[in-house]
Amino acid sequence: MHKLSIVIPVFNEKNNILKILDKIERVNLGETKKEIIIVDDFSTDGTREVLKNLESKYKIIYQSKNYGKGYALRIGFKQATGDYIIVQDADLEYDPEDYKKMIKAALENNAEAVYGSRRLNKNNKQHSGLSFYLGGVLVTFVTNLLYGTNLTDEPTCYKMFKKSLLDKINLNCMRFEFCPEITAKVAKRGKKIIEVPISYYPRSSSEGKKIKWHDGMEAMLTLIKYKFRN
Repeated sequence: MHKLSIVIPVFNEKNNILKILDKIERVNLGETKKEIIIVDDFSTDGTREVLKNLESKYKIIYQSKNYGKGYALRIGFKQATGDYIIVQDADLEYDPEDYKKMIKAALENNAEAVYGSRRLNKNNKQHSGLSFYLGGVLVTFVTNLLYGTNLTDEPTCYKMFKKSLLDKINLNCMRFEFCPEITAKVAKRGKKIIEVPISYYPRSSSEGKKIKWHDGMEAMLTLIKYKFRN
């Protein structure tokens, strides 16, 4: 792997964006270069002002209004030039050091899709609330049932794909339905999704977690929709 593109959708993360960027910069990927692409989804808390000072260092795209995480990722993917592309949230729930495990798994297995599983790491605090945990378990169960996969953590943020695979997939997502849509479309192509254990440091809704219970319902409806749609 010569280059890893790290696509970061950002919405109102003024207090965390510099911290996560510092963590990404500190990760030593050996000969693999890092390409960091930030898509600001019309932040209103001062995040944009922070990003303005980083324009000479990273690819930064500013949305004209708040479209949602899925749309931000679609924009970011189009700008990516790496051999592989990984999704990185702008909060601190996930540890960029885990890129190493995912790259290793991708190269050793010649994998086109690698997911970081929070469930496979038994040392993790598994959730920020029972509803989040149960929702993730249910979405994963429905994914496996519909698509014949054997995943332990479908809604994970850490999803890494070969660029050549992503380029062939037409995404329609706007918000958090990115996860089930991409998983459904990768699975329907017959591509094996490899999982590796990753670290997880969940935050609560009061700390800025944006996903809600109805996003879990939307995820399951998305899985069902793409099961029967060509």
